[in-house]
Amino acid sequence: MENAFFNVPNPQNEPVLSYAPGTTEREALQQMLKQLRSEYVEIPMTIGGRKVKTDQAVKMHPPHDLQHELGHFYQGGAEHVRQAIEAAMKAKKSWERMPWWERAAIFLKAADLISGPYRAKMNAATMLCQSKNPFQSEIDAVAELADFFRFNAHFMTQIYKEQPQSAKYIWDRMDYRPLEGFVFALTPFNFTSIAGNLPSAPALMGNTVVWKPAASQIYSAQVIMEIFEEAGLPDGVINLIFVSGPVAGDIIFSHPDFAGLHFTGSTGTFQHLWKTIGNNIAQYKSYPRIVGETGGKDFVMVHPSADVAAVVTALTRGAFEYQGQKCSAASRAYIPQSLWPQIKEGLLTDLKSFKMGPPEDFSNFFNAVIDEKAFDKIASYIDDAKQNPDVEILFGGGYDKSKGYFIEPTVLLTKDPKYRSMCEEIFGPVLSVYVYEDTQYRETLDLLDSTSPYGLTGAVFARDRAAIQLAMDVLRYAAGNFYINDKPTGAVVGQQPFGGARGSGTNDKAGSVLNLYRWTSPRAIKENFVPPTDYRYPFLG
Repeated sequence: MENAFFNVPNPQNEPVLSYAPGTTEREALQQMLKQLRSEYVEIPMTIGGRKVKTDQAVKMHPPHDLQHELGHFYQGGAEHVRQAIEAAMKAKKSWERMPWWERAAIFLKAADLISGPYRAKMNAATMLCQSKNPFQSEIDAVAELADFFRFNAHFMTQIYKEQPQSAKYIWDRMDYRPLEGFVFALTPFNFTSIAGNLPSAPALMGNTVVWKPAASQIYSAQVIMEIFEEAGLPDGVINLIFVSGPVAGDIIFSHPDFAGLHFTGSTGTFQHLWKTIGNNIAQYKSYPRIVGETGGKDFVMVHPSADVAAVVTALTRGAFEYQGQKCSAASRAYIPQSLWPQIKEGLLTDLKSFKMGPPEDFSNFFNAVIDEKAFDKIASYIDDAKQNPDVEILFGGGYDKSKGYFIEPTVLLTKDPKYRSMCEEIFGPVLSVYVYEDTQYRETLDLLDSTSPYGLTGAVFARDRAAIQLAMDVLRYAAGNFYINDKPTGAVVGQQPFGGARGSGTNDKAGSVLNLYRWTSPRAIKENFVPPTDYRYPFLG
């Protein structure tokens, strides 16, 4: 057996390719898009390494092209949840006993596969099934996912190297065990990287996992599973199942070996799961780790000293990249009266230049929202705004689902800072704007802080340093990721660990060592080389 202290390669953020005309990556991606569109795929579940099919096939369509069938996946049931748990528990002993560097090697290889031979396929799958343009897919499905794998391997070694001091005759050690049981990873549609990180981060630390992706992300989830298998992940370490949430929850959250939940999704769902776990707490062998990143009502706060052009770009990108379907998307803006005419002009000019359509056309900045449920919800907010006398639709407001789930980028100007679109998470391409008097900067900061139950991301724009400092103080708990003169989206692994508190989750910071600590159960070991042989202490003399 190896006896050296190994160092994993020093992690570097994966470079984001441009896909500009004439580049080789653009040509490769266009060819892969054509190939995947021409194929019809059947996607089975993966349980204990077995490919599991059922008699229930669910068709998959691009959100932007509902007439086209990408293929289908096989919907499972309660028996498949039980099988996945059994497979995870069966694989657990050998997986946790595998040397840490061997586990690291699997995910380091997966990172190189993603950024190398699988790059075009990973992007094409994400673009087709989640309606992302090439840049949005590249920063997510390739760069960020590869970063998660590489940086997490590095963070794991940091944890293992952290050891206690030892006194004379004593050797104190810390053993970082995986959790006792299995971890349930419940992943969202909007980021392929999150879908890959939520099962892999616990697995890296020696845990085995049951992974349920969002139905609308299964097409790219299967590519991730394909990469895991090529990288050498043993059977049963990560089990990919396609079942409904209630079916999974009924079995998983009543199982005595349930040890942890790694979740990204809605606040309401997370609160329901937390309550269910609490009600079942006496059934578990240990107290489960509950890690969740949930909703957001992310803000842009503008001071009268702000740079107008920077604010306009931050709003254009922050609110409307990926159709506003980012947990961190800017959805409410507070703008001073003195700057509003210029900001309004610049914002409308940008929006008028948007092209909307399928992501296969690389000239389209804007694509479709994910599914009919999301479409209907977003449309209902727009309809409400159209009927409210205190709200003006400055841009957009149109929507059409005859060919795909297309909703125009929409800007609402409201006189009421407590109007529902300023408070509630919409998760779509709707930006609400409230214009305040320049002299009311401090009061508007207090208003912003008290308006929403969330605390995920936010940004302040100002040249005045005192104004920045005041915003930092007043909004201390309003955002777990706080941006100064930058849009509130685009956190990079290893640079801006991501997560928020309040109604936005447990703030366990994906992309940092903090998240990996949640998937280990430390054991302190004390070895006494010269143990005492007499119970009497000196004070007894």
